[in-house]
Amino acid sequence: MPAAALATDAPAVAESGVIPWTPATVAATLGIFLFAGLAEIGGGWLVWQGMRKGRPWWWIVGGVAVLACYGFIPTLQPPAASFGRVYAVYGGVFIALSYAWGAVLDGDRPDAGDWAGGAVALAGVVLAWFWPRR
Repeated sequence: MPAAALATDAPAVAESGVIPWTPATVAATLGIFLFAGLAEIGGGWLVWQGMRKGRPWWWIVGGVAVLACYGFIPTLQPPAASFGRVYAVYGGVFIALSYAWGAVLDGDRPDAGDWAGGAVALAGVVLAWFWPRR
């Protein structure tokens, strides 16, 4: 499909709320969620390290800068993805990534409740993001 046709169809696709799923679209949207999670958790972690672990002040400044950049990342999702759905689905991704970050960087050990909660959150991600819409 020519680029001009895609540009003219973009408002109709955005208004429909239906994301045209292909393997590439699935990979791209999940990559954007992963990128957003790493930015938000990474920025928050840097601030946490500065405020609670006594790291130098520039860790906090760096964390704030990363968090500011994070705010733009969800806008990279497809035009048909609404703000509310993107952020709701991202919430589930954020939960799972937060546990993973804590385990890898801080040595946290998730317990059964953490595993169960993370699984429920990821199940919600799959349902909300990939539910067939018309």
